[in-house]
Amino acid sequence: MQKEIDKQKLREFIARAGAATYAGGGAREENPERKGFVELTYSEEDLGYRDSYTGFYRSRGMELVRQDGEPVWSSLYGGGMIEGKEELANETFTFLKNAMSTDEDGFDSFRGPHELTDGDWKYTYTQEGDVKEFNGFEEIHYKGELVFFHRIIGGVIKGKDL
Repeated sequence: MQKEIDKQKLREFIARAGAATYAGGGAREENPERKGFVELTYSEEDLGYRDSYTGFYRSRGMELVRQDGEPVWSSLYGGGMIEGKEELANETFTFLKNAMSTDEDGFDSFRGPHELTDGDWKYTYTQEGDVKEFNGFEEIHYKGELVFFHRIIGGVIKGKDL
């Protein structure tokens, strides 16, 4: 039987895992579980995190948290560069990582802050819900033009025995 996970412990773990993997430039798994995907992992005690995505200019991915090897939380994301703006991809992804590494007091975000501006770059993120069930939308603008977006959904996974 799957044990109940503390929601605050889960939220804090997800934040640390995200900071240590994509946003923090974590190492790619040499043998990913999913062929054709880039996978980044992080673990602490009984919790394990795996970010698995495919694509570059346009991508789809999934974050998964396991407790004692059993799935307890996931997040799906997808979107990418706006057509015709692909030449800005590397700069955009660097700025995205910066945004994802920026905390905002009082906002339990699963991506970045509500807003972050750095010169010509602007990141925005809206989110409804919490660690149990949420959806979000992030955008990056360069010189006032939309160049990137992601839609995000996620939440707690419960087994049939609960």
